[in-house]
Amino acid sequence: MDESARSPATPSAESVLQRLEWTVLRRLDGLLQGDYRTLWRGTGLDLADLREYQHHDDVRHIDWNVTARLQVPHVREFTEDREMSAWFLLDLSGSIDFGAQRSKRSVSAEFVTVLARLLTRHGNRVGAVFYGSQVDAVLPPRTGRSHVLNLLQRLRAHAAPQAAAQRETRLGDLLQRAATMIPRRSMVFVVSDFISAPGWADAMARLAQRHEVLAVRLYDEMELDLPDLGLVTLQDAETGEQLLVDTHDPGFRERFARIAEAREDELHAAFTRAGVDTLELTTDDDLGEALLRFVELRRQRARASHGGGMAAHLRPLVGAPRSAA
Repeated sequence: MDESARSPATPSAESVLQRLEWTVLRRLDGLLQGDYRTLWRGTGLDLADLREYQHHDDVRHIDWNVTARLQVPHVREFTEDREMSAWFLLDLSGSIDFGAQRSKRSVSAEFVTVLARLLTRHGNRVGAVFYGSQVDAVLPPRTGRSHVLNLLQRLRAHAAPQAAAQRETRLGDLLQRAATMIPRRSMVFVVSDFISAPGWADAMARLAQRHEVLAVRLYDEMELDLPDLGLVTLQDAETGEQLLVDTHDPGFRERFARIAEAREDELHAAFTRAGVDTLELTTDDDLGEALLRFVELRRQRARASHGGGMAAHLRPLVGAPRSAA
């Protein structure tokens, strides 16, 4: 969309970013009290030292050559490069324009903007891949506020495909493209309502083998529980197909709820198969609260990655007496 054609009543990207910085980021700063150590983990590791294994050390850091030579388990200690790259894989297909109070697209834009600003303020780079009915554009990772503003402007300007020209959403195509173009280990946010052709879970699992992946699922409560609105025309946002339904009919609403529940079960099973963490955002979510849920996910992930136990075949080594010098 041409910026000059934007309605005067529509806030500029700069004013939206300023509002989010003032209302959400300042609130997060106060709640986190500057403690971002558990949130961002870099990918560069430099060997700093070797020492004996201690209870609760990560077994992945055991140096097997030294352990075999000394007959006492030793682990490597690293200094970690805190700088990281993050990528947003953005589903901007027709279905994310749905929402009773505000659209899933609006929720996506605000979440991505705040998280991108939070990352870049700490020296990290963010990039984005835009998907309508196919991968439409790629924004290479950079840092800085101006880059976040560019990301927001491009996100807001990216029009949803027209229903007549819209193909079935295939998130697998987006995930496969990301797997080939993201060169180094990164944090990847897949922001979508996951209304898609099947098969994307396998592609997400392959992506998660190399990168740290978070599925950010967008939805509106009306997609789960249709209220009594009388006769309404429902339209598929992606195909344009329309259907007149009587939502006053309890039987129809019950069938709708059963189908929605079955889809929820399938969706969460797919996330489990893919082996990724999930953050769910509703269209009436408080963005600050949603980001705090993300913070807690990161903390849980950090605790899990450092909580490895000793392998059974190493326990005799730990308890064995040392040979005399």
